[in-house]
Amino acid sequence: MIPSKSRSNARSTTRIVVLAVIALAILGAGAGFWILFVRGTPPPPVSVATVSPGASHAAGATTPTTTTGSAGTASGTASGTTGGTISGTWRVDTSIGSFSDFTSSFVGYRVNETLAGNKANIAVGRTPDVIGFLVLDGSTIENVEISVDMTTLVSDDSRRDGQLQRQAIETEQYPDATFKLTQPIDLGSAPTDGASWDVTATGDLTLHGVTKSVSMPLHAQLSGDVVTVTGSLEIAFADYAIQQPSSFFVLSIEDHGTMELQLHFRRG
Repeated sequence: MIPSKSRSNARSTTRIVVLAVIALAILGAGAGFWILFVRGTPPPPVSVATVSPGASHAAGATTPTTTTGSAGTASGTASGTTGGTISGTWRVDTSIGSFSDFTSSFVGYRVNETLAGNKANIAVGRTPDVIGFLVLDGSTIENVEISVDMTTLVSDDSRRDGQLQRQAIETEQYPDATFKLTQPIDLGSAPTDGASWDVTATGDLTLHGVTKSVSMPLHAQLSGDVVTVTGSLEIAFADYAIQQPSSFFVLSIEDHGTMELQLHFRRG
């Protein structure tokens, strides 16, 4: 026969376990409610509506011919004429705009997070730590090289940012992402002030240590001495050996996402 005291202890332990399970369920439901209904609206995607801030909004008159940052070093040699034309090397100018309202240059991701299999939140992470250049010769973009410091990606949740250092894109192990143009881009005619154009940039994208050829649709606008380029590209995580993170609080993510960019170039 089991002593009454032992039966009482067993019942107490069972009640504690049941209460703990109920408490966890309530916390999970509360977190789900917060994600679905309380969380702030993510920033809108980049689009052709982005307007170049132009020369009047840029800080500083010139940019150096070689730019060095945490993502590496980007350099290029100007081609074409430099007097009275726009041919030459144009470099990402990080002094234009502000990252706080996403009017600056940035590269980032956009991915759907799910709760119980349903879309719950759009996660958006971005970094302003971008360096690079494009080389324009008349009506042809001959070269483009862009490097991004992925370790400084920030979103609206520091827990997500911390997980991405060790999971998914694993920025601790793969700190940089790069793009290098492999086919010249024909603009049809030399750009003039106020002009805009839509092009496709074909090149090698290196992400998570994997390099693949991609074709990225871009929209560009010339305003004063600033060229603003916007674009986005859907990324299938499996193509870049990216494993879906397993420990995001409550949420899981889809098997693909969108890489987006907004870059302000100035000739230097």
